[in-house]
Amino acid sequence: MFRAKAGAAFGVLLMAAALGVAACSGSDSGDSKTLTLWHYEGPNSAMGIAWNQAINDFKASHPGVTVKFEEKSFEQIQQTASQILGSDQAPDVMEYNKGNATAGLLSKQGLLTDLSTQAQQRGWAGKLSPSLQTTARYDADGIMGSGKWYGVPNYGELGDLVYYNKAMFDKYHVRVPTTLAEFETAMDTFVKAGVTPLSVGGGEYPAQQIFYDLALSKATRSFVDDFQLYKHKVDFHGPEFSYAADTFARWVKAGYIPKNSAGIKAEDMGVAWEQGKFPMVISGTWWYGRFVSEVKNFEWGSFLFPGNSLHPGSSGNLWVVPAKAKNKSLAYDFIDATMKPDVQNLMANSGGLPVAAEPASVTDEKNRDLIALFDGVVSHDGLAFYPDWPAPGYYDTMVAGVQDLINAAKTPGQVLDELAKPYNDNLADIGK
Repeated sequence: MFRAKAGAAFGVLLMAAALGVAACSGSDSGDSKTLTLWHYEGPNSAMGIAWNQAINDFKASHPGVTVKFEEKSFEQIQQTASQILGSDQAPDVMEYNKGNATAGLLSKQGLLTDLSTQAQQRGWAGKLSPSLQTTARYDADGIMGSGKWYGVPNYGELGDLVYYNKAMFDKYHVRVPTTLAEFETAMDTFVKAGVTPLSVGGGEYPAQQIFYDLALSKATRSFVDDFQLYKHKVDFHGPEFSYAADTFARWVKAGYIPKNSAGIKAEDMGVAWEQGKFPMVISGTWWYGRFVSEVKNFEWGSFLFPGNSLHPGSSGNLWVVPAKAKNKSLAYDFIDATMKPDVQNLMANSGGLPVAAEPASVTDEKNRDLIALFDGVVSHDGLAFYPDWPAPGYYDTMVAGVQDLINAAKTPGQVLDELAKPYNDNLADIGK
């Protein structure tokens, strides 16, 4: 999901800054060089905070190198990556969405550098569990899970934390639900009191991740492997997706999901919850650090989408090195900086999910709880990736599908037909 990846992985602009200048090179040669870096994490997000430290560390160890940001957003990179990376305007290192439809497609097109040797020599492989390595490696068809390393994640994420306003729960005598049935009962309580339960962004990734959560409530690991890794054919009118489409449409009719949310962006969804306009918002851990720093007017908590053993989530987005990058060894050094203990520990204490933090260095109780939650999902093989990953262009297909459900523009069955077509077309294209 990609994650729009919010706090703003999916749509927030990074502040542009030119960092550094100077004397003699640290790792490549004696010539002064520029490392061009793109990423789209908000400066107040856990990743943005940690990566700023990585830039400072990199500058200290490379005194002759200028580090230059170019202002990008998630949507800009998502929509133009193939064209840019095929030109001489490619950056040296950039954050990019993981999965078959994105990093996998670029690797298949020859636009990314094979990082396999670096992953072994620099110890990156040893810091990532097998489930987190899934999104880093792609085969010749661009399918994740095996083959060469084309990206390196340095954090993890879950896409279905339910963030809730404790004051609103107390006011309406709602308990934290542990099952999907209890969750619907809680939402009924709010609706009967005239309160819309969920802040939802149907214009970007959030609504489709709720749809996927509903499918996962009826799914097994085999279903996930079939859908994401093309192990076997997927029946889009089977119990998983049929339940998701029918239930999502029912949630709209019941007033759980705002009927005007089809055009709402992720940023506006999150801000509306921060302002206390809704009791709950379902989204990713990428919001966590931002909510810690920005929510001042009420106490809040979080829980995983209730009742599920499988959850949208994965490693975080990837550091990739374009095939046409001009300073690849500097790019490798920067990736290495983001994996160092000081950066990983800072990410942990800023509300992120680092892959290699030192447990004793995590001082905040909320952040320790979040890391423990993620570790529990990983240890039970509960990461189910994101619904838009399997096929190129599938993100737009998924957004359009849930928008049709919100607007009641199509029946659940018609939406499922539209989700099936590009997925099956892609299978045919790669000979599966």
